Amino acid sequence: MPETSWKDSTSGRERVRYVVEILDEPTTVQEIADRAEVSRTTADDELGRLESDDWVRETTVDGKKAYDLNPVRTLFDEITNLIENNTREGLEARLTELVEEQETLSEEYEADSLSEFRRRLAADDLSADELRELRNVAETWEAVETETGLMRHALRMYDDVVELSSGTDAELTSQAS
Repeated sequence: MPETSWKDSTSGRERVRYVVEILDEPTTVQEIADRAEVSRTTADDELGRLESDDWVRETTVDGKKAYDLNPVRTLFDEITNLIENNTREGLEARLTELVEEQETLSEEYEADSLSEFRRRLAADDLSADELRELRNVAETWEAVETETGLMRHALRMYDDVVELSSGTDAELTSQAS
């Protein structure tokens, strides 16, 4: 049985949205169109809709019209997903694990911040192996810091999101009746 391409199973607009969801930096309209396998006009039109819905922000790359994910929307989506997919206790347990991991790194490397790891990377007397190790630890520290921040935000917003979500679910259920 022949494999179906995504062009056969998704609309051009859906492909543009998919490409946008995985952007990691501002990207030109033409590059988005190329990745989505659509015309530039289709990509530009869908990106305009996504911008009006606050999913992306228009910017420029090398003087060309480009788009980037809206970081505020992305942050709220990540927090909402954490809350929807975890219990309060689960979030608290994960936060504890992250703090423990950061404390272990701090003790092992005698550093208390990402900037301290970055300063050490600039030292002249480090071998390539030592630089690689410090860079990996700095990247781990940064990832743990980011995830810790998300967990804290999710815990602060947990009750409000659950309450609002259950109100929406109840509304939807009553409307369906």
